[in-house]
Amino acid sequence: QVQLVESGGGLVQPGGSLRLSCAASRSTFTFNTMGWYRQAPGKQRELVATITSGGSTSYPDSVKGRFTISKNNAKNTVHLQMNSLKPEDTAVYYCNAVAYQVPWGQGTQVTVSS
Repeated sequence: QVQLVESGGGLVQPGGSLRLSCAASRSTFTFNTMGWYRQAPGKQRELVATITSGGSTSYPDSVKGRFTISKNNAKNTVHLQMNSLKPEDTAVYYCNAVAYQVPWGQGTQVTVSS
């Protein structure tokens, strides 16, 4: 079973930046279309970035221009660069495949507050 471990979260002021990382325990898992998701308290989990096997990326309007997803298949890692962070970005962030999902990792908490 593939295990996913997210890291890189923390407390940041509005306008700040964070870089999240996700490591998969099985090689080739990140060959799938991968996504970063987030879940704020009392809200459903939402998809905030995707990257296909070919490297094409997509984002919802809420983060477009601020978030950048990337991956390194050789290292089985997926990253999310988050810039110009806003308080509404506060959530627990997770990564997973978009179609062939495995059990969720523990996520990494991102808190944007002054």
